[in-house]
Amino acid sequence: MPVRQWRSATLLGAGAIERLGLIVAELGIAVAVIDATVTPVQQRNLERAWKCKVIDRTGLILEIFGARARTHEGRLQVELAALTYQRSRLVRSWTHLERQRGGFGFLGGPGESQLEMDRRLIGERIVKLKREIDGVKRTRGLQRAARQRVPYPAIALVGYTNAGKSTLFNRLTRATVTAADMLFATLDPTVRQIELPSGRKAILSDTVGFISELPTQLVAAFRATLEEVTEADLIIHVRDVHHPDAEAQRADVHAVLAELGLGERLDQDMVEALNKIDLLDEERRAAIEGQMRRDSDGAVAVSAATGEGCDQLLALMDRRLAGDRAIVELDVPMDDGAGLAWLYAHGEVVRRVDDEDAAHLAVRLSAADLGRYRNREKRA
Repeated sequence: MPVRQWRSATLLGAGAIERLGLIVAELGIAVAVIDATVTPVQQRNLERAWKCKVIDRTGLILEIFGARARTHEGRLQVELAALTYQRSRLVRSWTHLERQRGGFGFLGGPGESQLEMDRRLIGERIVKLKREIDGVKRTRGLQRAARQRVPYPAIALVGYTNAGKSTLFNRLTRATVTAADMLFATLDPTVRQIELPSGRKAILSDTVGFISELPTQLVAAFRATLEEVTEADLIIHVRDVHHPDAEAQRADVHAVLAELGLGERLDQDMVEALNKIDLLDEERRAAIEGQMRRDSDGAVAVSAATGEGCDQLLALMDRRLAGDRAIVELDVPMDDGAGLAWLYAHGEVVRRVDDEDAAHLAVRLSAADLGRYRNREKRA
């Protein structure tokens, strides 16, 4: 229902509140969801008018996140977002006490004391959660450092919620990550190793789905998870091209990535996987195939459900990761068998001359892999 003018006290006009109140009473509705941000005062007044619970867009997303979180990290992030949201709404919990006063008239009554106590307890819990999430960030940093020592290039799947990221992740890695036709089925990032057509290996990560007007509490709380994206060598944007709002969803994902500081990388380090092509009609599919011909190195049409196009996607990942490869001359001590094996695994050895002390190699390597090899030399 369009709203011509938002009211500060009730969000909606008196007529709309009355009409909707009749519907709520007639159908026995217990929870009314408003697809907008609602202030605590508006929420309280609407609940009084309709005599049912009212939640806004952020509250609904938090409810879904709370139901989907499975790991300790996911629950920490959801709880932090929920407490940050609830802290501004404490006035609703103690309305029967908030006007009471005692003593000499300048001391707060029991309701005010309860509000202050709740705010303090929530504040202390938020501080504790942030410390624990900082620990998660440190752990993830150590895990990324360990992967860089292996090391393999990192690829991150991103996209709008329910675009098919987890289904595609399972298809490419033969994993069994939860994939369902629901919002935010994935809240906890999963990392697996994949082998690209050239034989080189890479690390693929599945991440939380985005949504339009993502509440700031959630962006902040899930920043530790989204760091998997910021550290990736290549970003795969999984798009549901069958969705009627596919272009708007694309813009929303780009906006969140820009907020994470990845705006400059969207053209250089991102590939679009146009998913669910098996659901398209002939006309729409022909238009997608025409786009593929115009942008052969920036997008590929796939169906995560049937596997169509997944081989082409893997080949495109391989090409993009190898795109900055150049031939470098390296001298590797003959007793550094692990170093030689690493170069053969991650690069293309085009020439080798051995003497008693070293193997003199000409190796085609990406800039990222050359940096990893240099770091390995320093540690050795």
